[in-house]
Formats: sequence, C-alpha cells, structure tokens
Amino acid sequence: MILVTGATGQLGQLVIQSLLKKVPASEIAAAVRNVQKAQNLKDLGIQVREADYNNPEAWTAALKGIQKVLLISGSEVGSRIQQHKAVIDAAKKAGTVELLVYTSLLRADTSPLVLGQEHKETEKMIQASGLRYSLLRNGWYTENYVGSAKSAVEHGAVLGAAQDGRIASASREDYAEAAAQVLTLQNPKAVYELAGDTSYSLKELAAEISKQSGKEVKYNNLSEADYKAFLIQVGLPEGFAGILAQSDSAAAQGGLYDESHELSQLIGRKTTPLAVTLAAALK
Repeated sequence: MILVTGATGQLGQLVIQSLLKKVPASEIAAAVRNVQKAQNLKDLGIQVREADYNNPEAWTAALKGIQKVLLISGSEVGSRIQQHKAVIDAAKKAGTVELLVYTSLLRADTSPLVLGQEHKETEKMIQASGLRYSLLRNGWYTENYVGSAKSAVEHGAVLGAAQDGRIASASREDYAEAAAQVLTLQNPKAVYELAGDTSYSLKELAAEISKQSGKEVKYNNLSEADYKAFLIQVGLPEGFAGILAQSDSAAAQGGLYDESHELSQLIGRKTTPLAVTLAAALK
C-alpha cells in the first residue's frame, strides 16, 4: 500500500489523482491532519488516516501496513526538520516500508536558496535511516509566479529580484505525475533533479503576461532588500517575505535553472509550458 502525506494539500491531491490512473484506490492511503476535509478521498475508496506533522505519535498508526511512503515536505518553514523526522522515524519503526519518497528542492545539496537548508537536512536524515529512498528534487512551481499575474496586469508590472536569472519551472501537476510515477516504478533512482524543459527570466514572464492580457506589463528588478520591503508592504509576514526575496535573489545565481530534462523523461511527455499555466491563471 502507498501512503501520501499532506494528501489534502494542492500537491497531495494531484499525486493521488495521478496514482489512481496507475493503481486501485484500495492500494492508496492518505495521511491528513483533518479527516473532515478528506471526505472526497474516502468517497473514492482511499483509506484516510489521521496524522499531523506536529504529532510524532500519530505516525505509528498511520504507517501501519504501508510499503511505500510519499513524504510531501511540510509548509511550516523553520519547523520542517522535526516534522519530517517524525515521519522518517515512524517509517523506520514500521518495519514494512520498502521505499520512502521525499519532495525536496532542486539540487538541495548545493542550492543557494535558503529554503534548501531544511531540505538538505531532511535528505541527510533519510539517507541515514537505512530505508530505501528516492529524493524528488523539485524545481519551482510555475504557479509560484503566475499566481500574481492578474495583479501584474492591474499594476502594469512584475516585481522581483531575480535580475536576468533563468527559471526552469514546471506545473504542480507535472511534479505530481513524477511522484506517482516514482511510487509505482520497480527500481526508482535515489535522486531525481526535476525541472521544466524550458526556462524564462522574469522579464520574459512579464512579456508573456503582456501578450496574453493585451496590456503592457514590464519587469521591475529590485534589490533583495527592496523586494522584501515591498512584499511586507503588501501584507506578507516579514519572515515569508524574506524567504521569497532571497529565493528570487538565488534565481539570479542559477538556483532555479536546470536543463537535465529528467522531469519530462520521467513523466513521458514535455513539461507544461509557461504560457499554458499562465493562461489558466489569467482566466
């Protein structure tokens, strides 16, 4: 049986949709924090198991009889190492887990992104666990940028701190398909570097928004400090604003670029183009 953590989250739901094309619902379990939000999964015939990243004891029951685990990284930056440790430790104790798959970050071991540190530490814990594993080093979701496209059209500008850095992003659905594929392979690799087939700069993103919206949108490159200040001004918490600004700055150093094409090779098709994901966001 395959267990997906964070199964009611955006990525988790897409992974389950992809898994259902490969295995029966009876072979899938969903670990969720709130079982009331998972009724749709129950209706599909999927086992729903209550487990919270912040409650280590809950994972013992959640992992009972499980052979494969997809550990989707937690969203609470700063707390994720301990949260992930709870799942890894429970997987070791379960005695049935044959494969632990983890959604990491593109080139986590050398990434200039500050977000990479927790992923790097989690990878070390997994590698030391003695469990067979696959690390899905996911690049950026295209949705991370196109989610603010309507605002960019309204204000006529895309703001960032990425300079001319190239971003090889892919859609969330692309990464979900990759996870489902690895979970059902006979002999998956230990490490996958996953990113989009094509890349773009934020200036090119602004140009594509202009093209699709019919309104001129320009890219305004800021310093990391000024971009952080802008994000705080529009209402983001200071810590989160700092992470986003630093991520953009790291993109200028190549932190979000990759040309291995491992993702498209894994899913058996080209990754979703920026223009397609953007069009959906502008609807």
